[in-house]
Amino acid sequence: MPTTTAVRLRPRALSAIATVGALMWAISGCGEDSTAATKPSAPAWKEPASYTYTLRSTEGERPLIGTFEVTVRDGKVVKAVGLDDSGRSVVDRTPHHIPTIADLLKEAETARKEGADKVDVSYAADGRPVTLAIDWEENGIDDEAAYELSAYDALG
Repeated sequence: MPTTTAVRLRPRALSAIATVGALMWAISGCGEDSTAATKPSAPAWKEPASYTYTLRSTEGERPLIGTFEVTVRDGKVVKAVGLDDSGRSVVDRTPHHIPTIADLLKEAETARKEGADKVDVSYAADGRPVTLAIDWEENGIDDEAAYELSAYDALG
C-alpha cells in the first residue's frame, strides 16, 4: 500500500509561491483587460464608393454559385456579368443576389455573431478581403459558403 507524505510549507514559502504564480499569470496575458478582442482584427480598409472585382462563389446549396465580374457604383452593384454557366444563370434569374464587398463582410460578421462554427477571412496587404469561408454547422451538409475575390480595381 503506498504511503502519503505530508508536506508542510512555511508561510514564507507560501508567499513566494503566490508571488511567482501571480507573476506568471500577469506575464501570460491573463491579467490584461478582459474587453480586449479575442480574434485578430481586420486590417483597416474602407470600401470605396466605386470599384470592380471578380467574385467566385462556391459551396453550399445557395442561389449565389458561380463566377462574376461585378461593378459597384455609389456602394451598389450596378452591373454583374456571369463568367461561367452558373454565374450567367444567377445574373439572369436573381441578379439581386450579387453582393458588394461590404455585403460579404457583413455576411461574415453576421455569421460570427450568430455562432457559425467557422468564419475565416483573409486579407490583401491593403486590408480588403480576398477570401471568405463560412460554415454554419461543422457537421451540417450544404450550409457552407466560400468566396474568392480577385481583379479588384478602385474606380475614380
